[in-house]
Amino acid sequence: MGERIRLSSSLVLDQCAWQVTLDGDVLEWHKPQPPSSRGEERFSVPISEIIAVEETETDKKQSNSRKWRKMAKQHAFTVYYVKRKRPHRWRCKEATFWCTEEQLCNQWIQTLKELLDFQTASRPKHLLVYINPFSGKKQGERIYKQKVAPLFSLASITAEVVVTEHANHAKDNLSEVNLAKYDGIVCVGGDGMFSEVMHGLIGRTQKDSGIDQNDPTAPLVPCKTRIGIIPAGSTDCICYATVGINDPVTSALHIIVGDSQPLDVSSVHCNKTFLKYFVSLLGYGFYGDVLKDSEDKRWMGSVRYDFAGFKNFLSHHYYEGTVSFLPATHTVGCPKDGRTCKTKCHICKQSKRQLEQQQKFEKNRHGYDRRDQWKVIRGKFLAINAVNMSCACPRSPKGLSPSCHLADGCADLILVHKCSRFSFLRYLIRHTNEDDQFNFTFIEVYRIRKFHFTSQHLEDSEDIKEMQKKHFRRFCRDHPACCCTFSSSIWNCDGETLESPVIKVEVHCQLINLFARGIEAPSKYEDPPSTLQAPSFVGHLTSL
Repeated sequence: MGERIRLSSSLVLDQCAWQVTLDGDVLEWHKPQPPSSRGEERFSVPISEIIAVEETETDKKQSNSRKWRKMAKQHAFTVYYVKRKRPHRWRCKEATFWCTEEQLCNQWIQTLKELLDFQTASRPKHLLVYINPFSGKKQGERIYKQKVAPLFSLASITAEVVVTEHANHAKDNLSEVNLAKYDGIVCVGGDGMFSEVMHGLIGRTQKDSGIDQNDPTAPLVPCKTRIGIIPAGSTDCICYATVGINDPVTSALHIIVGDSQPLDVSSVHCNKTFLKYFVSLLGYGFYGDVLKDSEDKRWMGSVRYDFAGFKNFLSHHYYEGTVSFLPATHTVGCPKDGRTCKTKCHICKQSKRQLEQQQKFEKNRHGYDRRDQWKVIRGKFLAINAVNMSCACPRSPKGLSPSCHLADGCADLILVHKCSRFSFLRYLIRHTNEDDQFNFTFIEVYRIRKFHFTSQHLEDSEDIKEMQKKHFRRFCRDHPACCCTFSSSIWNCDGETLESPVIKVEVHCQLINLFARGIEAPSKYEDPPSTLQAPSFVGHLTSL
């Protein structure tokens, strides 16, 4: 931009004189106070958070005061900008400044618009929007038309809207659409809709790059097209964990200002067959059983999660198997350090640099992994969870792993060993309060790059498996409330069921980018947060 731009004028706002200053990349206005006054009213907004600047039609905002009636002609311009309300909640506000001279008004408009033009490199102009009309309370179309579309129009963003008609509609469409036409993809719906768009975009990118997704050793190509999430589902865990709130207006404003947040994605394979990607939770045991039971009770609404959670808590099933994993030695953080992922996270940046150096070293060694780096754990597990993010939601503000980072190239592996019902209940409750949820002897947590899992019943001979099944049926018939073991559970893969007793998981660092900026640190200019109500002990299950 060359020289630093600076303008300063006395303009009228709300029939009062304000000193308005544009200094570099910040627009500020304050009401001058006499020397005896303590303090002054002052507002400021960075240029990067200005949505639009328009010349105001004076006949629409005519003042009735005598002062304005005496003026020969009025000149005004309106600035639309981002205003932070409660923590993480954004709103579009406007300020109309009145000038006595047309030349001064035009100078302000031209200068502000020129500065906004420098933001076009990151801001989208044409978007592809997928709307799931069946997500959550079936309000996706209404939310987009009433809350999002007007903001896109204000910011001069055009959109091609596709209302999905069946499962995998968006995924199939993305395999054929010309992605070069769009500056981003927006999904209006829940976590399932995001997963569908993500699979379509990643699959399309790998296909165009000649990458075989069925090869678990293939390095995946990062996606250049950003994805925006307009929450309209039941829980919207991914939106909450990357923005800090489930609010359609806030998410739309993040898209408009062109925010970008890289995100790790994990791939799941069985032998040499690709199964799925996930960005939040891959859960086996308790979380898989809850999802399986809740899928049969969709007619209950969101209550089905609490019902299925309570049922499986009483059943107290555990599963035997072998977990082997490769620890993430490149990361500068750990699951228990208490350092959460924030906007412009330095842990993510430094971890990525160190991972690139480590991968370069491994490549020079022809991709050889020393087997002594891998750790193996055999046991009986109530739950096996791998998370790429905190998995926080409104009813579980900390999530499953509070210190998990969005873009550090690793995941947190949480092993919940067999324990008593009371101990497991204490663990579940800690997801809803501020206590350390990993401070239990039956909990192990590791930061990993890869992990493999094999169910115990696959390791046994056919005779032993048949004997176990007969013993299980007979024992459960005689003891219906027993603490028993099943041959295998299913996987909860970002809220979708995945049946595979043997899997291989690998984390791909910053494979996609979202229209988000991570969780912002609280600002002193924000209103204080509202008090959260204490949820039920299985309330965090709604994040699934």
